[in-house]
Amino acid sequence: MPEKPVYLDYNATTPVDAEAVAAMLPYLSERFGNPSSAHPYGREARQAVERARAQVADLLGCQPEEIVFTGGGTESNNTVIKGVAEAYREQGKHIITTAIEHPAVLEPCEWLATRGYQVTILPVDEHGRLTPATLEKALMPGTILVSVMLANNEIGTIQPLAEVARLAHARGALVHTDAAQATGKIPVDVKALGVDFLSVAGHKLYAPKGVGALYIREGLRLPKFMHGASHEANRRAGTENVPGIVALGQAAEVARRDLSENMAHMRAMRDRLWEGLSARIPDIRRNGHTEHGLPNTLSVSFRNVEANALLERISDRVAASAGAACHADEVSVSAVLQAIGLPLEYAMGTLRLSVGKMTTPQEIDTAVAALVEAVGELRTASPPSFTL
Repeated sequence: MPEKPVYLDYNATTPVDAEAVAAMLPYLSERFGNPSSAHPYGREARQAVERARAQVADLLGCQPEEIVFTGGGTESNNTVIKGVAEAYREQGKHIITTAIEHPAVLEPCEWLATRGYQVTILPVDEHGRLTPATLEKALMPGTILVSVMLANNEIGTIQPLAEVARLAHARGALVHTDAAQATGKIPVDVKALGVDFLSVAGHKLYAPKGVGALYIREGLRLPKFMHGASHEANRRAGTENVPGIVALGQAAEVARRDLSENMAHMRAMRDRLWEGLSARIPDIRRNGHTEHGLPNTLSVSFRNVEANALLERISDRVAASAGAACHADEVSVSAVLQAIGLPLEYAMGTLRLSVGKMTTPQEIDTAVAALVEAVGELRTASPPSFTL
């Protein structure tokens, strides 16, 4: 059987942690009760859900009753953005976000813009960071929500959320952060950040796909995004995904317990990757903020190389993601790379290489060798010519 490629796409999804798998398995078979049922089977499931709620709350530094389980990060983001627009519209109809948000934030904002809300999309600097002064100028009396991701999924830049929250609250606005890429990779404490809402995606945290969590600060009101029965303290209708929730809870506990160790390991693997590439490949550029960045994320651009052609050449040896796609004589560059003003000759050759807690030094060295060889081969051909 051929060896699998080195996996460097942990920002896309993670394998499920072994402890999370072990925790969830009984709830796929003998512990199958409905958490809303009053009999012992239901009580057993309800206790498991509440234990997971406490585990997620411990990771985020909040109270268990402030956690709502959802179907994932996209649902959590939509719940907040559309919910705040509905619940607080008498206070204003202005929403602020940034140009580098995930589509799960930008598209709900765009949808609200078609329904009479004013949406301001703020620029970021060349490192992908929002400057507080930019936000301060955009705030107005009718601003009801500021939604700024904690860490960017493509380039890893971490935003100054505590300052964002301070400025927004001073003007009466609520603050939401999409923390899908940050949770489990860096400390995420809702009190330290000062946010009112925070979204978590399980499959970025070594939990299964299809489960997430939403922090809602105590005392804030949001309409139900899912209507039906009174599940999740009447905040989200639908029978709870008990196996997924149990796995998310255990993954959160593992993340909290091992955070320092995992951060150090991922940073070492990321740095080993960058050092190997930058030492052997000329005309290479690193994107994102080197100081305020995720420990596992390396966005790297190879000048005058097509990212999709590069991925094709290494597909049997390395699994990664591209920041641009080339079609005919045009190149489609991601919104994030456009927002940081990356020159086209670099943007077209951008890869996102993201390591995880399972990544080994041997895998990094294998990936470096494959990329060095493939970039060299592609550069021997005539440099491609593209326009946006």
